[in-house]
Amino acid sequence: MADFEFKAERRERAGKGAARELRRAGRVPAVIYGDKKEPLSISLPYKETELQIRRGGFLSHVITVDVEGETIRVIPRDYQLDVVRDFPIHVDFLRVSRKTKITVGVQVKFINEDECPGLKRGGALNIVRREVEVNCPALEIPEAFTLDLATADIGDSLHISAIQLPDGVTPVITDRDFTIATIAAPAGLDETDEAEEEETEAAPE
Repeated sequence: MADFEFKAERRERAGKGAARELRRAGRVPAVIYGDKKEPLSISLPYKETELQIRRGGFLSHVITVDVEGETIRVIPRDYQLDVVRDFPIHVDFLRVSRKTKITVGVQVKFINEDECPGLKRGGALNIVRREVEVNCPALEIPEAFTLDLATADIGDSLHISAIQLPDGVTPVITDRDFTIATIAAPAGLDETDEAEEEETEAAPE
């Protein structure tokens, strides 16, 4: 995804009529804005645009748009789908450079589930946030954050502080150590049952 390049064409005409004409021709209207430059109206090939959107992570990857030989580094900021047939009808891109800072959602991946004490005891991983919104340089967006479950037990809450963020990357939420996931007790096991279980395990033989 990060190495993908769109082959785009300039759009000379704007308006709903011109947009419908482009879609009939298998193109998707789009615009590139930002970096203190005039917005650039373009069109994209439909099949490639739909493929990249369906792959996931479309709004969190910097890509290249080749506009008739001119290459522009951008990040997709929004796209619109047809409300009935669910195909792409417009895309907004933001120009980026090394100085550009953006807010973006980054996926959280969980590792060592097989080693997690809480899951081994029948607990369930309750994911509160599948992605975390962060402020970061546009050209240094993390591919994903990793949360290690190797020591998590039933009743534990795993917070943003458990994730090592790269330099220059900060959470949008700064007023608390917010929860990413918890290890919930299995059905039928309440806190009393768990306490009794722990006492039994700790009792001398």
